[in-house]
Amino acid sequence: MENSKAHIQGEISENLDLLLLFKKIIKNRKKIYKAMIIGAIIGIIIGFSLPKEYTVKVSLSPESGNSNGGGLAGIASMFGLGNVTSNLNEDALTFGMFPEITQTNPFMIEMLMVKVKTQDNQEILLYDYLHTQKNPWWSYVINAPIKCISGLINLFKESTNKEIKGLKLDPFQLTQEEQQRISSLKKRIIAETDKKTTMTHITVSFQDPLVTAIVADSAINKLQTYIIDYRTKKAKQDYEFQNQMCEKYKKLYEEAQRKYDEYADANRNLVTQTAKSQMNEYQQNADLAYKVYNQVLTQRQIAEAKLQEAKPVFAVVEPSTIPLNASSPNKPLLLIGFTFLAFVLESAWILFGKDIYHDFKNELKKKD
Repeated sequence: MENSKAHIQGEISENLDLLLLFKKIIKNRKKIYKAMIIGAIIGIIIGFSLPKEYTVKVSLSPESGNSNGGGLAGIASMFGLGNVTSNLNEDALTFGMFPEITQTNPFMIEMLMVKVKTQDNQEILLYDYLHTQKNPWWSYVINAPIKCISGLINLFKESTNKEIKGLKLDPFQLTQEEQQRISSLKKRIIAETDKKTTMTHITVSFQDPLVTAIVADSAINKLQTYIIDYRTKKAKQDYEFQNQMCEKYKKLYEEAQRKYDEYADANRNLVTQTAKSQMNEYQQNADLAYKVYNQVLTQRQIAEAKLQEAKPVFAVVEPSTIPLNASSPNKPLLLIGFTFLAFVLESAWILFGKDIYHDFKNELKKKD
């Protein structure tokens, strides 16, 4: 009984405490309203100060090349070359690495060299366009001292005009400005891969909708080109080698055939055994050269088939389109968010903060 009474008294005490807190909020509701109005005004100011951003999301569904070598194995088996496709399945590049590829400096440098077109029909390199991106007014106030200092430092430095000489970025040695542009671009081009579907999504955000669409399209195309070049690099080397060998043995065969024809024409009426032996030797050399050339030609055909089968196939599920509406800032959300934040902060100050502040102030007076 005593425990149940204590429990009931505890619940009553808690309810009374909550009621007192509620009454305290009601009593100071005008202050809370003022704080909420101030929060709403701050939200509106921030919402209109942030520049508009447009977002484009493109999706790429990659499929491996025919790594089982169906057609290639058929060609190889015809010529007794069954082991030619044994290494075709070896591949160090996986779909999960695509996001990491897009965040590398070499990839970003290629993107910076993309020529974009703004809505006002101005063609400009993406490297230069990044410099035209607008910032909220408070960023200029915060960065003003730093810009003044850097401006004074630049007065004593030799100016280097890259636009005159032609812009060329070296991944091995980047300037501070170039590194800043790359870092800025990495935040604006984000790639993600769904491990279940192996589908890659690239999200691009800029302040110009046309630039956003162009950059998204360029990013997806450059990623495809990079993967194709990587996957076909070994096959290209093999094909080029076989092509060189084919040209070499073709010349050897033509030279052997020419010698045989010249000797046969010059010794047409001779019936000596020496002449016949020499002619047979020339003919055997020509036949051997043709046989070797024919084998090398077959190897080249197999290398060409291997190169074709090594190329991955891509399906652009969601292509790049010019966005019609800005993705940020979300002005209603900012308005609601700052209004609610002001309500929470002012309520916390009224309920707890003011008492804690006065207690702390009294403790300091006692110590003095």
